[in-house]
Amino acid sequence: MNRTAVAMLLIAAFAFSGCATKKFVRTETGAAEDRMNKQVGEVKGEVDSTQSRLSEQAAKHDRDVATVSRTAQEALDRAIAAGKLAEGKLLYETVLTDDMVKFGFDRANLSPEARSALDDFAGGIKSKDQGVYIEIQGHTDSTGPEEYNVELGLRRATAVLRYLNMQHGFALHRMSVISYGETKPVVDNDGPENRARNRRVVLVVLK
Repeated sequence: MNRTAVAMLLIAAFAFSGCATKKFVRTETGAAEDRMNKQVGEVKGEVDSTQSRLSEQAAKHDRDVATVSRTAQEALDRAIAAGKLAEGKLLYETVLTDDMVKFGFDRANLSPEARSALDDFAGGIKSKDQGVYIEIQGHTDSTGPEEYNVELGLRRATAVLRYLNMQHGFALHRMSVISYGETKPVVDNDGPENRARNRRVVLVVLK
């Protein structure tokens, strides 16, 4: 075979090899793109799911805050009307949930958890040395007669007032109690978990 023929064969071999290599690269590239697109789709699905959950939680939180804030505004209005405040300001409110204070069914005694939560609350007030006025609100779930729930909420709020007075020296004339009973739920009373969320004591701090 002459040199010209050999050269032609080599050129043909390189050309064929080049085409095969390009085809292989295109195949591998396409497969990699498919895998990447699949992974991107999975990540996007997880992100969308997470955003959806966060949006639902935020909406629920906003509903809860809106309900609690209405009762805080009512507390402010009552205190202003009674001439209890120097500046007429709502400073903040602290919600003691049933999970935190664990009153127990149909009970108003302060649990160790409730006393600890109230100690923290009192410590915060004292550390700022503020001459504040505190309205203590009792809230219940809808189990039982409405009138009884008003009385139960009042007993729980009064237990908190007594503890703040006797253990932390908060002046009685700088505090008041009120019971909303079952009338201001933060969620529907349609299950044990939701009923537990509605059982709470709210401390509204005013100045």
